[in-house]
Amino acid sequence: MLNPILAGRYAKTLIDIAQADNTLEVIFKDMALLQKTCNSNAELTNLLKSPVIHADKKEKILTEIFGSHLNRTTSLFINLMVRKGRESILNEVANAFIDQYNTIKHIIKIKITTASPVSETMYDYLLAKIKSTLPPTDNIELECDVKPELIGGFILESKASLLDASILKGMKEVQRQFRNNEYIYNIR
Repeated sequence: MLNPILAGRYAKTLIDIAQADNTLEVIFKDMALLQKTCNSNAELTNLLKSPVIHADKKEKILTEIFGSHLNRTTSLFINLMVRKGRESILNEVANAFIDQYNTIKHIIKIKITTASPVSETMYDYLLAKIKSTLPPTDNIELECDVKPELIGGFILESKASLLDASILKGMKEVQRQFRNNEYIYNIR
């Protein structure tokens, strides 16, 4: 069950606690670990969402998995969520925490998808070009992905926008135009 408002509130509470304790960076790493673990382990996600397994057993399992890898504040926060019956949204809370952390630190995540791997020179050029369009206070995290089916061009994604300049998109647009007979209709 997706509940972004509730997850955002829990994440905001944890950020406030972390800022008050001056442990924001440590708790950010904990939330990144929790997010990575939940995203890579469907069994853990299913366990957290299961109404059949009791909260104390879930708490023990989470303690076994994360043990001493988490800050004390993070561990207490997770245990509180389990006791309150909110363990099913732990991954959402981790995602919301990371989003809010990025907002606080002025970190903008941008993903570029190309048909072939981006060279280091091209990566540096793209990063400089993107930085030149944004305020100097923003930090850019550029992630590169490769999808050969794009044929050529690129797709640039950020949280706020999407720019698809791939050959695949152009070919699909031409295909759509032929299917709709737009040009024949205009001739008549």
